[in-house]
Amino acid sequence: MEWDTLPNWFWVIYYLFLLTTLGTTIYSVVKRKMKVLSIISIMFTVTVPIIVLLNSIGRAEGMNEFEHLVSQLQQGALWSYFTSIGYLFLLLWWVLFLFKSRVNSTSY
Repeated sequence: MEWDTLPNWFWVIYYLFLLTTLGTTIYSVVKRKMKVLSIISIMFTVTVPIIVLLNSIGRAEGMNEFEHLVSQLQQGALWSYFTSIGYLFLLLWWVLFLFKSRVNSTSY
């Protein structure tokens, strides 16, 4: 039995995003920049992929991971809301991190 999955290039970008996020959040905690947001970001970076993996194991045949997430959002599954909030938070964290980095670099 073969399951549908997202293309390999997507997984490369996804895991690079997670690793880069984890690295920059640890850097931010060490440098004491956006410490609370960085700790929350570390928690999301670690927990969201695990939760997605565990909940995607039982998805319907012919459905990839993204389709399964959207389907579960429509059904009101708690894990899908947590995952969506986690991804949105990580994107927001990157926007804040890059904005603050740009502001700090232009002030010198």
